[in-house]
Amino acid sequence: MTAAGMAHTFGNHVDTDVIVPARYLNTANPAELAAHCMEDIDPDFIRRVKPGDMIAAGYNFGCGSSREHAPIAIRAAGVSCVIAASFARIFYRNAINIGLPILECPEAAAAIAAGDEVAVDFDTGVIRNLTSGEQYQAQPFPAFIQSIIEKGGLLGSIVENIS
Repeated sequence: MTAAGMAHTFGNHVDTDVIVPARYLNTANPAELAAHCMEDIDPDFIRRVKPGDMIAAGYNFGCGSSREHAPIAIRAAGVSCVIAASFARIFYRNAINIGLPILECPEAAAAIAAGDEVAVDFDTGVIRNLTSGEQYQAQPFPAFIQSIIEKGGLLGSIVENIS
């Protein structure tokens, strides 16, 4: 599985209240959540992001509350992958549960600039910055996690496995 798109960059400690402000948590509708994705940290994000684009961020991405609204909003906004130096553990698990591909790679997260074109091979964990020509190595997911992501998340994986 691969993805490619333009990078949108953020710093360290991007918390779930910034990813989706709490005032919008009265819905679970993915499109409605996506409409407010990142608006408190980057008001133009949702107008700039295109299907397939990626987020590159620093350390502790997704810290804060345990709500799944944050990765749902990111995925529904069209983001194909989040590359970060590290993720808050609950965000990491929620992202897998809803089928949002994420990769930890401090070197890539630090080097990718806003607007860079980035390609990711999820099978190998190779991240290529097509703009700079640089390549980075993230730890690829084990096959069972890749399968969960490919099926759109944990629920999709369970449904397929019991059918």
